[in-house]
Amino acid sequence: MTDKIRLLTFTTLYPNAIQPRHGIFVETRLRHLLLSGEVEAKVVAPVPWFPFSGKGFGQYAEYAKVPKNENRHNINLFHPRYPLIPKIGMNLAPISMAAASMPILSQLIRQGRDFDLIDAHYFYPDGVAAAFLGMKLGKPFVITARGSDINLIPQYRIPRKMILRAAEQASGIIAVSSALKDALCSLGLDPEKITVLRNGVDADFFRPMARESRKTGPILLSVGNLVDSKGHDLALKALQLLESMRLSIIGEGPERKSLEDLASQLGVMERVTFFGNLSQEELVRHYSAADALILASSREGWPNVLLEAMACGTPVVATDVGGTREAVCSPEAGLLVDERTPEAIARAVLNLFSNPPSREETRRHACKFGWEEVSRGQKAIFRKILSSRGR
Repeated sequence: MTDKIRLLTFTTLYPNAIQPRHGIFVETRLRHLLLSGEVEAKVVAPVPWFPFSGKGFGQYAEYAKVPKNENRHNINLFHPRYPLIPKIGMNLAPISMAAASMPILSQLIRQGRDFDLIDAHYFYPDGVAAAFLGMKLGKPFVITARGSDINLIPQYRIPRKMILRAAEQASGIIAVSSALKDALCSLGLDPEKITVLRNGVDADFFRPMARESRKTGPILLSVGNLVDSKGHDLALKALQLLESMRLSIIGEGPERKSLEDLASQLGVMERVTFFGNLSQEELVRHYSAADALILASSREGWPNVLLEAMACGTPVVATDVGGTREAVCSPEAGLLVDERTPEAIARAVLNLFSNPPSREETRRHACKFGWEEVSRGQKAIFRKILSSRGR
């Protein structure tokens, strides 16, 4: 089959003009897929409706500022607004998201900008909404499971029921780690329907940079949204046990004030720097400057920060959750922590520094995880689905 695959990527996890780092891993995977020349794509990335854009309304004000459509890296993006009602919104989100998106999809089809299949990211509500749209329009759809959509959300009865139904209707399911595939199977899904396609890393972009000389001790790095599940508080408590070291925290979120208060209470504030959200270019500089990355998460699908840091030559200390074991699978990568405690993290940091891998070895390990294999896997899934439908 030589015809191009006409793809519609459907997800709320996609960067936009106002939130340029939001879901950047989905955009990166799509951009590498398009490099093959065998696929063309449009993106529908719904955002919650909110009427006010004043600073006092926080994240909801950002939603109000997102343009209705835009072009990023020569990919057309559409941002329909869907109502998200507090408290009860979780159960209704897939339906409202699908209803808000249907007019745009119908318009694209009328304009001759049809698509062959829907590529949805994040099982709930995005994947469930894609199932509604696929069934309505007669389009096959594939859903990629990414982490908390499977590790957390199925604990709720109604979302779990909708996730299972969407999975049954899907033409294919992608998991970003083997651990996540196991979690899907534990829900009762057919393992033969699930393909593991791990996220890759752009080793040309994430690369070691020259390090400035410094008089301070080792620099540790903790990267991710400032939320409880990322474990930045454990990194701070571990820092209290690592007296000669400093910690850089990169990210933004609702836990920032409590983390700053904790750093003060622990007496480590002078050795901690909160950088907020940074661009990808700035991240490369911080990855390169650090001596180790700490990822103390309580759950993960496939944590991209691990490969990004390693591609910059920086080894990692990570809790053994989700797909971290699949990324930190050799001594050159760093160390896994079995106990999610400050003491265990501090011990692992000291053990790592007692016999550190060379930065070249760490980078070589990361370079094994390229995007080429992921793109080949996606195209194989899509073409098999379309062939079975007589495309």
